[in-house]
Amino acid sequence: MRRLTALDEYLIHQTPEPLATVQTQHEYWRESLFFVTHRPDQLGDMVILTMATFPLRQVMDSLQMGNIAGTKVLGHSERPHDGDPHTMITPAARIEIVEPFKEIHLWADPEQSALGMDLTFTARTQPYALRRGSMRAGNELIWDQSHMLQSGWFNGTYTYDGVTHEVDNWWGQRDHSWGIRHHARCPLWMWLQLQLPDGFFGVWHWEFANGAPVYSDGCWTPADGGDPIPVIAFRHDFTWLQADGTPAVYGDHGDSVARVHGTATFTLEGGRTITVEADGRFDRPYEPFQRGGLNQVAIVTDDGRTGTGIIEITGAHHHRYFPDTTPPGPLPC
Repeated sequence: MRRLTALDEYLIHQTPEPLATVQTQHEYWRESLFFVTHRPDQLGDMVILTMATFPLRQVMDSLQMGNIAGTKVLGHSERPHDGDPHTMITPAARIEIVEPFKEIHLWADPEQSALGMDLTFTARTQPYALRRGSMRAGNELIWDQSHMLQSGWFNGTYTYDGVTHEVDNWWGQRDHSWGIRHHARCPLWMWLQLQLPDGFFGVWHWEFANGAPVYSDGCWTPADGGDPIPVIAFRHDFTWLQADGTPAVYGDHGDSVARVHGTATFTLEGGRTITVEADGRFDRPYEPFQRGGLNQVAIVTDDGRTGTGIIEITGAHHHRYFPDTTPPGPLPC
């Protein structure tokens, strides 16, 4: 028997199916929200909240994670759908859309989570919808997903180890993605959110293990409310570093990696090209679940602007970033 949910009362269906029915019943089909905030003026604490629904497993889950004063923090909370696959709440966390694409409230209970938070996201740019992307390993579907990006201001508090910290106009970003994502089988996934006073660069980029590009999409979006400008070409040149600044080899689990340094070059629709130099810390490894993770970076553009941001470098196996890892199954090629 097919069951309806509360949202089936509304005029929002796109297919002749109940709203909780997804296109492909797949183990890795998920719809998720991801919020990350950090200081605009320097590297410091990084605070992250996620919320995701998994139709096949019938679970809503949330991660509360980040890097607080050098400590890598991770908390997890989940609930069964139990007839409600839509309400963004777990026992330890919740997300409330106060005004779509304008204001969102984030909360994590400090009594139940490793990282508590009471934060409000306020948009500082328009959202940007990336085109749908897909990837297969032979006949096996590894990736089929849509995605949106948006920059914003964060205000409120976060609590770690019994101490509450103020967040006053930190900037950061959010994304919203939906579809099939077997992340651990993607050879290389790079996600950049680079914040500058006058806007942000956002890019989602995948490659095969040999470096051949699979998918790349992104934008420059101004903070004055103007329309996003698509990124039509993207190049990256990053190096893992040890704590002393010498080059690091990721190996199988990134044990020696402490920092990242390098450049990203964005070519915008219309032909303008901007190169950004980034230097920062390997703040939130995804080990042991998958290789790589989130790097918090300070940035300088080739026209002299400065800011901070996040560069996510992750993947199963890649000739440059993860040459020595053992993939968890056949990879796309």
